[in-house]
Amino acid sequence: MNKLTENLEMTLMRVRRAAQLTLPAEMRRALNVKEGDYLEARIVRGGVLLKPVSVVGRERAWAGIKSVMSRVRDRSPQPGEDNRAKEEAIAGEVKALRRKHA
Repeated sequence: MNKLTENLEMTLMRVRRAAQLTLPAEMRRALNVKEGDYLEARIVRGGVLLKPVSVVGRERAWAGIKSVMSRVRDRSPQPGEDNRAKEEAIAGEVKALRRKHA
């Protein structure tokens, strides 16, 4: 935790209609969270952890992946393997890495 978040006192929040919560302004500022941003919610021992996350649209993500893939050179091509199979293998590796770091 940084000094800004360590100095915030515990805040009481109330669950509103449709199970909505309002994150207090000082917490939003400390976490640099703005309207429309996403928070990941995880149940942890003794409570709930809210963590800001970045979300990228699928089109933009695939454009980035394709851009990077265009610079990758396969040094040992597999006969009969098409680009779709390669993309699926890469996606599997990305998922495994995300699970590892979650």
